[in-house]
Amino acid sequence: MSGFEVRRALLSVADKTGIVEFARQLAESGAEIVSSVGTARAIREAGVEVTATDDVTGASEMLGGRVKTLHPQIHGGILADPDDPAHQEDLRRSGIEAFQLVAVNLYPFADEPGIEQIDIGGVALLRAAAKNHEHVAAVSFPHQYPEVIGALRSGGLDRESRRRLAAEAFAHTAQYDAAISRWFSLPEVLSDPLVITLRRRQEVRYGENPHQQGALYASEHGGYWASEVRRIQGKPMSYNNYADVEAAVRLAADLEGAGCVIVKHANPCGVGVGTGAAEAFARAWEGDPQSAFGGVVAFNCPVTASVAEDLRRVFVEVVAAPRVDPEAVAIFSRKPNLRVLETPLRLSSELEIRSLGADFLVQTTDRSIPIPSEWRVVSRVHPDAGQLPDLRLAWVVAGHAKSNAVVICRDGRSVGVGAGDQSRVGAARRAMSVAGDRARGAVAASDGFFPFTDGLDALASMGVNAVVSPGGSVRDSEVIAAADQHRMALVFTGRRHFRH
Repeated sequence: MSGFEVRRALLSVADKTGIVEFARQLAESGAEIVSSVGTARAIREAGVEVTATDDVTGASEMLGGRVKTLHPQIHGGILADPDDPAHQEDLRRSGIEAFQLVAVNLYPFADEPGIEQIDIGGVALLRAAAKNHEHVAAVSFPHQYPEVIGALRSGGLDRESRRRLAAEAFAHTAQYDAAISRWFSLPEVLSDPLVITLRRRQEVRYGENPHQQGALYASEHGGYWASEVRRIQGKPMSYNNYADVEAAVRLAADLEGAGCVIVKHANPCGVGVGTGAAEAFARAWEGDPQSAFGGVVAFNCPVTASVAEDLRRVFVEVVAAPRVDPEAVAIFSRKPNLRVLETPLRLSSELEIRSLGADFLVQTTDRSIPIPSEWRVVSRVHPDAGQLPDLRLAWVVAGHAKSNAVVICRDGRSVGVGAGDQSRVGAARRAMSVAGDRARGAVAASDGFFPFTDGLDALASMGVNAVVSPGGSVRDSEVIAAADQHRMALVFTGRRHFRH
């Protein structure tokens, strides 16, 4: 219905942003303003007439402010249905006046968690107003004030608008309660229930494919990695862009020294480390130039002008780095469709969640950073000092590639990545087909154990002379014997890194 009129408004806010001007404009429209003591003080000091809630209830705030609006004079005025004769009789008999607008925001629990930041009265007010949205506007955020005033002045705060405000209010209290629930669940990581609420941060053109809808969601407070991404230039990010950039940046964060990662379809196809970004990029691109075409490139170090010149000569979809120098930005501007991002190095979050339709798998996050002190050389031949950095690099990359994964590295770069294969020997053959002659004298990593000797035999046939894998197969003794036969160094980590 149109012509919704606010004759009486209740304002009780923790965040005073914009509340004085909101109260002034409501008062100018003819509304009586009722406010809790703290909010009333701010409004009164600005010269706006206001009635304190304790004057309405006849009871002063008590228990250090824990009880101030939990009273029939307040909630009766919010929850009453003006079309219900029995409700109106109850109001008349108790001397209660109805409210048509309630503006409440809650104690900042997510920012300052603690018992005294758990809002009781505010949540009750907001939910009461949202429940009775047919007759009451529930305003839960300062950014809604101008819209509400504009709608009231034009007679446009109609039923649908009030219903939308109510939906936002219930979402707000749900998120608030979820934050409290998570706080009480600590230190239990996989709590029961696991309460998670998300807000839509950005719509994308479509999902993985054009016929699918897509959007970026994140928690209300903290951990919103994408909110820290600054798009310097280029087209808006797509669903697939976000997935690939996150995978690339996550791997880049695990590299030692200046590093570059090129990802295609969430799998690394080129990884390089060096003395700086230029050398790291050159090594990453040389790893598999064919697969790198049209990929996503991420650095764990600043991108300079020389790197930008190198990137300008090839086709990639996205470049991401913790910092892009101004000279590099000027060079990238010659390719306006290229997405260039400044992004923090994302460290893995505490939990990973995967949808199974209406159900979810939840696990603690895996980190593929090696722990060499736990590694065990099981072959007669030991890796030499020159091989250890490449073994480390291969192990890190394998942990970020889809299983089954085999990665071949040499001289600070990946030269062959076999990922997402149904068999381990198939992953090894894929990696070898990319590496070619570069496999001779290289090292390799396998994200899982070798169930048979065939994968190790295949790598040895191409000249790979050191391998790191988790071990743990019932045929480990046969695999170790094969390594000794090939005069190959074999290291067991005791820890696998499957990634599905």
